[in-house]
Order: sequence, then C-alpha cells, then structure tokens
Amino acid sequence: MLEDIYTELIAEHSQSKENRGNLKNPTISERGHNPSCGDEITIELEIADGKIKNAAFNGVGCAISQASTDMMIELMKGKPVDEAKRLAKLFVSMIKGEVTDDSELEDLDEAAALKNISTMPARVKCATLAWHTLDTALQHR
Repeated sequence: MLEDIYTELIAEHSQSKENRGNLKNPTISERGHNPSCGDEITIELEIADGKIKNAAFNGVGCAISQASTDMMIELMKGKPVDEAKRLAKLFVSMIKGEVTDDSELEDLDEAAALKNISTMPARVKCATLAWHTLDTALQHR
C-alpha cells in the first residue's frame, strides 16, 4: 500500500507541468547538476520581503529527481527563506537516514513520501539534487 502511494506520487510529480517553466522576474536562478547520472535542473526563485513569493524549475533527469524537484517547488512557494532553508536541511537529513521520526517529517508534506530512498544509495543524489540546489541558492539570503 505505502509502495503504491510512493510510486503514484513519483509518477504524478515527475510528469507535472505546474511548477515547470521560467519566472518573469526571478531574484535567483541556480543550476544543479548530478554528473553521475546526468540529472540537471535550474530552479528560479522570486524572493521578496524575506519570503519565496514564487518558484519554478526546468530540467531533465530521472523520475525521482524530477518528482523531488516538483515536490520541493510546491512546498517552498510562500515560505519564509529561513523556513525554506530548514526544510531543505530536513529533507536531506531524511534521505540520509538521519531523521526518521514521521512527526518531524510532517513539515515536508508529500516530499516525506521519499523517505525510503534512504535505503537506495544509488538514488540519494537524484532525490537531493533540487534540495541541495535550493540550499546553495539561499546561502547568501
């Protein structure tokens, strides 16, 4: 049952077009690349008043990297920058298997469904690419 939900979410988010594209006036544009498998994304953020007002991405890659990026963009819209940084760190900690308590992971919303990727070492970089890219983009904010 849980495996079905996971598979469904990956399929749904990897094919979604809702968060893909370019923003008219991005404050930040950051490229992320995973040379080991060829996943490549560019995230664009519009930041104003300490919040991520809007976000979008473009890129190519496996279903996990694309789904994870889509989930992240969805989650980050409207969040204060400090909260976005915290969520990015929480997601990476979850994928590394460092945070496993479901109550702590609730803040990740649908992205928490990717928790089991921690048991698939070859997929960890796919799942975390967008989140590391976001963290890099927000480091100077």
